[in-house]
Amino acid sequence: MDQDLGNLIKSLRKERKMTLKEVSEKTNLSISFLSQVERSLCSITLLSLRKISEALGVSPSYFFPDTIQIDKNMIRRATEKQIEHKSSFTYSDLSGNVSNPLFVPILVTLLPGDERDTPFSHEGQEFIYVIDGTLTIILDDTEYDLYPGDSLHMDSTNPHNWFNKTKKPTNFLFISTVPPGK
Repeated sequence: MDQDLGNLIKSLRKERKMTLKEVSEKTNLSISFLSQVERSLCSITLLSLRKISEALGVSPSYFFPDTIQIDKNMIRRATEKQIEHKSSFTYSDLSGNVSNPLFVPILVTLLPGDERDTPFSHEGQEFIYVIDGTLTIILDDTEYDLYPGDSLHMDSTNPHNWFNKTKKPTNFLFISTVPPGK
């Protein structure tokens, strides 16, 4: 796991004067897992990172400041680098320089064999568009496979999750709304 990511999570948690127990209660992630993440002893999934970011009151892009591209015309060029991580996903924030965004566009690559995790819910809406590969979505305890060109727009308060159960990477565009006050 990227050591900077673990350090950033820990420093933000301390800045918010939150204990591991409080973050655990808000995310349904174990205290021992959170501690290992902060010490960079294990990898983290995008879902777990999203839960942590919501518990700490920031967008997941907070943990990847190098991916936020600032352009006077609010354009992010395809030639700009993507941040790679030694875990089960690659995350690239496609945002421009917009103050108080209403949504966050993210390009996600799930590597093969990402495992099913417990569905969760949160404020807002999500839109997913599969670029290539097969993305398995769990929505209200029902499993759906999405293929290239398929999309899903949903209320995020419905329990949901996604994973890649295939042997090939899955690329998709993920757009989530930013809850008010975040």
